[in-house]
Amino acid sequence: MTQIFDESGNIIPVTILKVGPCVITQIKTQLNDGYNSIQIGFGNVSSKKLTQPELGHLKKFEIQPLKYLKEFRVNESEDFQIGQVLNVDSFLPGQLVNIRGKSVGKGFSGLQKRHNFARGPMTHGSKNHRAPGSIGMGTTPGRVLPGKKMAGQLGNKIATIKKLKIIQINSEENILIIKGSVPGKPGNLLSIVPSE
Repeated sequence: MTQIFDESGNIIPVTILKVGPCVITQIKTQLNDGYNSIQIGFGNVSSKKLTQPELGHLKKFEIQPLKYLKEFRVNESEDFQIGQVLNVDSFLPGQLVNIRGKSVGKGFSGLQKRHNFARGPMTHGSKNHRAPGSIGMGTTPGRVLPGKKMAGQLGNKIATIKKLKIIQINSEENILIIKGSVPGKPGNLLSIVPSE
């Protein structure tokens, strides 16, 4: 993240994203597939890095080997053509977008960090500082109920941040400047869709 100044001199916290260019690799229609969607590919790679089925899927429409393929639902699939390039020109300054990606993994974390539990007393002879406490009843039901909040893996999950505002667009460098933060570390792969 960084910050920029607007015309009034206000500081805006922003994230700078390198976007695309992405190529449409497949179009699904209501008639053939039961729903409308487009599959887009990103990241040119050597053909050695892909399997034969992946290469065959792309060679069918003479598209270069791409590392990532992802499908997005659309209202009208007739608005798109296979091989069409999508870049930052698809967005407008001031538009709201949802950004989805894998959050930063924080490893095996305890209850205070993972679920915001209160800790026990630190003084007066207490030996319960960061322990979980009771995890359920006794003989009845004789088990821990599903969904009990406990220590475990924190982060490294798909997270969506909704209604982030686009501040600026740079078409030459394919750069989006978004107000606020996005999931994951620098270099993380994100999907950006307009907010509804």
